[in-house]
Amino acid sequence: MKSVPASGGGYYMSQTPHSFIYDEKILHSPSFFRYAHDMPKFVVHEHHARHLHFDFRLEMEGVLKSWAVPKGPSMNPADKRLAVMVEDHPLEYGFFEGTIPEGLYGAGEVAIWDTGSFTLISGSIAAGKIEFQLKGKKLKGAFVLTRMKDKEKEWLLIKRRDAYADAGFRLRLVLKEP
Repeated sequence: MKSVPASGGGYYMSQTPHSFIYDEKILHSPSFFRYAHDMPKFVVHEHHARHLHFDFRLEMEGVLKSWAVPKGPSMNPADKRLAVMVEDHPLEYGFFEGTIPEGLYGAGEVAIWDTGSFTLISGSIAAGKIEFQLKGKKLKGAFVLTRMKDKEKEWLLIKRRDAYADAGFRLRLVLKEP
C-alpha cells in the first residue's frame, strides 16, 4: 500500500488506521534520545478530526497506550471524562503535530495540547484501573483511568483531589476551531 507524507514531522501514514513508518533521521536526534531514556512519558493530542476530541496517551509496554477523550482532560475532580481506548501508537507518535491529509484515517489538524512524564502509582490495563501521577505543563498531580463496568473499551479519566486540583478548570484549545 502506498504511504503518503504527513505534514509536521517525519511520519508517513498509510491508508490504514494508525499505520506509521518513522523517519529514521529523527530517531537519532537528542530529543528522541531523552524521550526514549527518561521516565515514562504522556502526551495529550488536540485532534480536530470529524469531531474535536483529545487523545490521551501513556507510554506503557513499549508503546503509547491511547484513549480518545471527547471532552478533553480536566483538572477538576468532579469531572469524569469518558475515555475510549483505541489502538496503541508507536512511541514516536508522541512527537507528531501537523495535518493528517483528507482521505486518511483521522484526517484533520493535530497539535500537542500537553506533554510530560508520569509515574505509575498502581494498577494495570488488565486490572481495569490505572492510578498515576502526571508531571506536565497543564496536567499535574494524581489521576485515575478506570474501566467502566461491563465495558471493554470505555474508561473514565478522573483527576484525584490533591494540591493541583482545580474546581474552576476550563479547557483551552491550542488550535482554533475550523
